[in-house]
Amino acid sequence: MTEPRTPAGQGCPVSTDAVKLAGISYQQTPSELYRSLRREHGAVAPVLLDADVPAWLVLGYSEVSYVTSHDELFARDSRRWNQWERIPPDWPLMPFVGYQPSVLFTEGDEHRRRASVITEALEGVDQFELGRDCHHIAEQLIAEFAGSGQAELMSGYAHALPMRAVVQVCGMPTSGDDTRQLVDDLRISLDAGEGDDPVAAYGRVGERLRQLVKDKRAAPGSDVTSRMILHPAGLTDEEIVQDLISVIAAAQQPTGNWIGNTLRLLLTDERFAVNVSGGRLSVGEALNEVLWLDTPTQNFIGRWAVRDTQLGGRHIRAGDCVVLGLAAANTDPQIWPEAHVGAENAAHLSFSNGEHRCPYPAPLLADVMARTAVETLLERLPDLVLAVEPEQLAWRPSIWMRGLAALPVEFTPVVR
Repeated sequence: MTEPRTPAGQGCPVSTDAVKLAGISYQQTPSELYRSLRREHGAVAPVLLDADVPAWLVLGYSEVSYVTSHDELFARDSRRWNQWERIPPDWPLMPFVGYQPSVLFTEGDEHRRRASVITEALEGVDQFELGRDCHHIAEQLIAEFAGSGQAELMSGYAHALPMRAVVQVCGMPTSGDDTRQLVDDLRISLDAGEGDDPVAAYGRVGERLRQLVKDKRAAPGSDVTSRMILHPAGLTDEEIVQDLISVIAAAQQPTGNWIGNTLRLLLTDERFAVNVSGGRLSVGEALNEVLWLDTPTQNFIGRWAVRDTQLGGRHIRAGDCVVLGLAAANTDPQIWPEAHVGAENAAHLSFSNGEHRCPYPAPLLADVMARTAVETLLERLPDLVLAVEPEQLAWRPSIWMRGLAALPVEFTPVVR
């Protein structure tokens, strides 16, 4: 990763009441921490990242919207960070913050140029064909466990389906050791568990995609990678590799957790129980409610203050790191004063906001994958139930992603 050019300064002070973003209680029940932070600090709270590196967590809906709408104040180039001198090369969050020639870190006209390539490449994905392909993938995955009467849906279905779908639209084979290793390395890079090496995993992802770009330059096809290569903007191979990492990472892990979180809601909430066996009526509502209440991307790091400024009554210094608390913003009592989240509207911040939001039409493609996965499963296994009590379900230990560690289910075996 590129070494930072910005010299370190004093920057964001370590507040005596700063909260460390770690621990089992936070990972399992983050909403309680958000409420506590709001009571103590308001819409912007001082927090500590790994190795006690200070940052600001933005909790308010209006404040997150403000940050993401004002790139001139809160920009994406991480080389501005005033804490670089204390960040070791193997820092666990380096895949998130280490500057790369990626669309994620570009700004202004360069960002618009890079984002337009991704947008146009994704617009070439036919949503009806994607839905058909996802249905076919879902049928294949279900067939692998349908006869047993039981399954673990997170690894065997929720993450497997978008993985196969996204590598297919990018022009990679949907199975094989290379593809499985790529997806596993992406997970480690963005949601590392104990004993994982996210920096090494990120390096392996880059190498695999460099080979893909080389292959597609020699023999382009009808896929996202080829369209990025052939785009008149003329991106370099390394720019395409870095932007492909962003596309694949955004499509696979969050969509898998969106599917899993929606299935959990459908299987545990009595409001949906009557309609689930009927198939389609409540699936769209459940998908949208999850984006409000259990959004797959809980927090996003980050933005860096371009100059000294004010946010939520806090003095933010130039170079301070600002973490977007997307999950906290979605449940901000200022927008839901009666504590009732209106899942019927789609004004959530789960795909972020502003120029650096998830590029159109990526949210639509993710919806096709998630909706097809949930609907197909319920149609094929209409008597699907949890194999454990709801309170026994455990969330993955992550402050960034919201997803179940496992989702064990039971159903009547399907004999083919």
